[in-house]
Amino acid sequence: MRLKTSLLKEPKHKELVSCVGWTTADELFSSSDDHQILKWNLITNEAVQVVRLAEEIYPIDLHWFPKTGGKKQIQAEIFVLTSTDGKFHLVSKTGRVEKSVEAHRGAVLAGRWNYEGTALVTVGEDGQIKIWSKTGMLRSTMVQQGTPVYSVAWGPDSDKILYTSGRQLIIKPLQPSAKVLQWRAHDGIILKVDWNTVNDLILSGGEDCKYKVWDSYGRLLYSAQTHDYPITSVAWAPDGQLFAVGSFNTLRLCDKTGWSYALEKPNTGSVFNIAWSADGTQIAGACGNGHVIFAHIIEQRWEWKNFEITLTKRRSMQVRNVLNDALDILEFRDRVIKASLSQGHLVVVTTLQCYVYSTKNWNTPLIFDLKEGTVSLILQAQRQFLLLDGAGIYLYSYEGRLISSPKFPGMRTDMLNSQTVSLSNDTIAVRDKTDEKVIYLFDALSGKPFGDGKPLVHKMEIMEVALDQFGSSNERKIAIIDKNRDLYITSVRRFGKEQKIIKIGTMVHSMAWNDTINILCGMQNMYFIAWYYPNVVYVDKELLSKTVYEKDASEFGKSPQIVNYVGNQVTIRRVDGSMMHTSISPYPAILHEYVSGSRWDDAVRLCRFVKTTKPNEDFHCTTW
Repeated sequence: MRLKTSLLKEPKHKELVSCVGWTTADELFSSSDDHQILKWNLITNEAVQVVRLAEEIYPIDLHWFPKTGGKKQIQAEIFVLTSTDGKFHLVSKTGRVEKSVEAHRGAVLAGRWNYEGTALVTVGEDGQIKIWSKTGMLRSTMVQQGTPVYSVAWGPDSDKILYTSGRQLIIKPLQPSAKVLQWRAHDGIILKVDWNTVNDLILSGGEDCKYKVWDSYGRLLYSAQTHDYPITSVAWAPDGQLFAVGSFNTLRLCDKTGWSYALEKPNTGSVFNIAWSADGTQIAGACGNGHVIFAHIIEQRWEWKNFEITLTKRRSMQVRNVLNDALDILEFRDRVIKASLSQGHLVVVTTLQCYVYSTKNWNTPLIFDLKEGTVSLILQAQRQFLLLDGAGIYLYSYEGRLISSPKFPGMRTDMLNSQTVSLSNDTIAVRDKTDEKVIYLFDALSGKPFGDGKPLVHKMEIMEVALDQFGSSNERKIAIIDKNRDLYITSVRRFGKEQKIIKIGTMVHSMAWNDTINILCGMQNMYFIAWYYPNVVYVDKELLSKTVYEKDASEFGKSPQIVNYVGNQVTIRRVDGSMMHTSISPYPAILHEYVSGSRWDDAVRLCRFVKTTKPNEDFHCTTW
């Protein structure tokens, strides 16, 4: 994966560009010290002046009213512009300044709408943080400190804010009595922060020339090596999988865990502000030399069995069959946003359409139109696939037929990801963001909750959910990793009054089910674990230890993540981004197949052939 950047020969702005903001995937606004606000059209490559600001207004920050906020679309046609004169300005898309508000003594360094569009936060050189209504009426002064607040971000639920205080990062809830979290984050002044709604991770960059990734408890997850120049901008992609970092003549694309995919060295001066398009495929940067830099992501790769697919351009893919080196080129009418390759199908989402290819035929895809062009997640099961966008959850068959669209009270699809949504042939599981102890379980065909409609409730906040993929719906199991990193398994269907949730592992930080057989694998401390038959806990807990395969995982480094488990091979990503593979014995899968087909003689013959009951060997035959 890398960035393809584009810069005009001559800058359109005459002075430093301070801020940029996308309205659509092909339209961007930029503001500069030359007092101009320009509108960029990426289709025609034109930039036109929307408005010329008053001479005393030097803009610093720009943020569009969220599209999800407000019932009337007209509300989404304004943006907040902060400036050095101590004011913030509400400006319409046509360039009309609707309102100017005296906000701070000294420059207003940043302004951000919350995710619902019901409030605006501004921070200033005077060390104050103020909350305003969407019409610009002062609600409260949250913070008064002696040092300037350079950057601010809303928490995922819009119930707390993250802001800078010199070398400190501070998370302050809106409730006055709630506890404030503060920690020393950098060795220099922190210039930019961002907080992602989907992964709940925090990004910071500062004058110590480092960028860092934190969780919402202030724990350091990644610290970059020292750069040559201060980090002047950081920004999360909407889906939380990537982020971008800007510095002097530097633009970097990184994975959410911190390691770098690509490094570009454009002639831009310092990149003061970075904005992602809503579909997460394009970046715009505000440059110190008057340029606006554009970059889009190419060379993404997807692998499944013997197929390797690469996004070579924005509208084309290359398919390679590694068995015979056959190459196919797939062309699309619009820009590719998301893709997924699994279960014998490639699902590609563009800005307007969804393409479904069978791996047996790359020439005639099934194509259907999308309601929204901002798909943030694709999940695949054997019989159907799931699309997640800003409006809802949609389940489609591989023939392109809409099967169902499950809903539950307070559903926020913009905050869901692959760890909080899971799909099997008959079940959809979604963790509730408003109460993270709750999992909603839906029948895939009808989109309605199972049984009496009551969700699955765990005693602890849930971090990750995963449904097994094989067997009937009555035997469907769901694996859960909770906040304590304990691994539990339970039945999707409720038999009797209570749903029995059984613990099968501790300190598990990544897991995956096999794509065809109900074998579960996970990373447990410094070990790789495979539960050959997790359902045995419902028969006899003492037998579980005899069905567990364990091997040393020190070669995978600290905190590796399981990407997938296909056939006998598990793909694991190390914390530095490199991919590694480990194999699991084929015998358990063969035995599962014999048992499900009631081929008992073959099953017994296989067990006699393998002949082992010793712990941690390739296979244990005492299970069945």
